[in-house]
Amino acid sequence: MQYLPREEIINELQEPFQSYIEKYGIDDIGIFEEEGQDNYYYLGYNVQKGGKTYHIHTPFKKNDHGELAALSNKWTIETDEPNSDDRSGYRDLESVFREI
Repeated sequence: MQYLPREEIINELQEPFQSYIEKYGIDDIGIFEEEGQDNYYYLGYNVQKGGKTYHIHTPFKKNDHGELAALSNKWTIETDEPNSDDRSGYRDLESVFREI
């Protein structure tokens, strides 16, 4: 398991912002971060599209130095809609952005 500084991972996530906006018709995009239990950490995107907000993330494990290692290459989509279930198992971001 390769651990990287959190900032490095965030920088990598931010690089394609403009291309995602143009290619998938996204209204706004930002970084999603959420600290979970047992040193789990979730990173990805907050996306606004068509009047809806989506939280798109993948799990990481955090070490004692605050560095992160990817646990999976699968992505999850959450929405702010109260009756909506999370959708997970997406193997790449292209699949996620096509879905939303």
